[in-house]
Amino acid sequence: MTDIIKLTAAEIAARIASGELTAVEVTEAHLARIDAVDEKVHAFLHIDREGALAQARAVDDKRARGEKLGPLAGVPLALKDIFTTEGIPTTVGSKILEGWIPPYDATLTKRLKDADVVILGKTNMDEFAMGSSTENSAYGPTGNPWDLTRIPGGSGGGSSAALAAFEAPLAIGTDTGGSIRQPASVTGTVGVKPTYGAVSRYGMVAFSSSLDQGGPCARTVLDAALLHEVIAGHDPLDSTSIDAPVPPVVEAARNGSVAGMRVGVVKQFRGEGYQAGVIQRFDESVELLKELGAEIVELDCPSFDLALSAYYLIAPSECSSNLARFDGLRYGLRTGDDGDHSAEEVTSLTREAGFGPEVKRRIMLGTYALSSGYYDAYYGSAQKVRTLITRDFETAFEQVDVIVSPTTPTTAFAIGERADDPMAMYLADLCTIPTNLAGNAAMSLPCGLAPEDNLPVGLQIIAPAMQDDRLYKVGSAVEAAFVERWGHPLLEEAPSL
Repeated sequence: MTDIIKLTAAEIAARIASGELTAVEVTEAHLARIDAVDEKVHAFLHIDREGALAQARAVDDKRARGEKLGPLAGVPLALKDIFTTEGIPTTVGSKILEGWIPPYDATLTKRLKDADVVILGKTNMDEFAMGSSTENSAYGPTGNPWDLTRIPGGSGGGSSAALAAFEAPLAIGTDTGGSIRQPASVTGTVGVKPTYGAVSRYGMVAFSSSLDQGGPCARTVLDAALLHEVIAGHDPLDSTSIDAPVPPVVEAARNGSVAGMRVGVVKQFRGEGYQAGVIQRFDESVELLKELGAEIVELDCPSFDLALSAYYLIAPSECSSNLARFDGLRYGLRTGDDGDHSAEEVTSLTREAGFGPEVKRRIMLGTYALSSGYYDAYYGSAQKVRTLITRDFETAFEQVDVIVSPTTPTTAFAIGERADDPMAMYLADLCTIPTNLAGNAAMSLPCGLAPEDNLPVGLQIIAPAMQDDRLYKVGSAVEAAFVERWGHPLLEEAPSL
């Protein structure tokens, strides 16, 4: 079992295709790993044991018939519990959807199944994807496999923890303000936020519709690229879906190079609040890029200093609108429907019982920002700042091919450390938020461990919209250089569970 769970997704797929392994063997190995460690990690909210084994048997039957298998056929995956899955629960980490079983698959879910990827189950997350630590889940926090007393990031902490705990070689996350990249950074894994609109949002429970984006999570850049290629592409069911070819991400991951590329370093992405070890590892990464043949260009993007403020007006405003559908009358939790309460009272009682504190906080913030007399001062002004941030990126990408930064200002903090300080929690997304506001593509990959706490540090790479292949070209080159010099931190230095 140990050998199987340490394989990359690409290696697993190759061994299944050659007959060296069966998909059932691979799935059983990962289910056994989940049984062994998930009581401590709590990465999963629901394990679809029967469904996963049935999918695996179907892959083995295909191979037995001589049918050609896809590049990820038979590879297990952990799916963030924000995508609808026909026949198994989708809760979005909230009590208000506890036990809800969707009657249909999200487009992303369907594409995974069509590619013969084996879905092991649904992973834990901050309720409605609102948080940076997975502490806001109604079903309890997830632990970081590097140190179970620390957070695995958020909102997709369950997916990142499943990867770091070797419970799955692949996972899916969503990124509204950094919820793929920040968990990847603090768990020593790879996470990619594709260009906004590159991956369908149909069947993804909405938090902030102009920011939400699903994406791939993995332990290597190539594995992320293979998964990216499976889930991306135009979807007529999603009005924001981009009708354009998927960039050649797998080819870029297989042919990584930064020779001759111009790499930007933004001065706003360092300073007060950044952990010394994070800055040290980032500076080393910049020096490594120079050694690999990149030209480093200093950039000034003054609007980035306003990104956090703009985000926490835009995202809550959109969430207050999107979450209005949870009224206790159509689906999910219903409280107070005893014949003595009006429909309005049932809705109020249901929301009081079903939504957690962070969700309520953001709904109230957003409703206030959108209210009569305050719209222009708050939401309208935030949208103007969003335009300035987009223009800063456009100016920057006239000078450079990609931008690099730390993914997060600090390594993983202790569970409970920031629970009573929302502003400290929000600062975890300081480096990731500008990309969501502009709609660009971005990746986080490991760049070593911080010397003061021996915890993972992430390097963020940002590319222009629809140039996602640049992420993989740079990311695979950096990854190869890191592994050659220092080894893979997750495989060689992560503590045993």
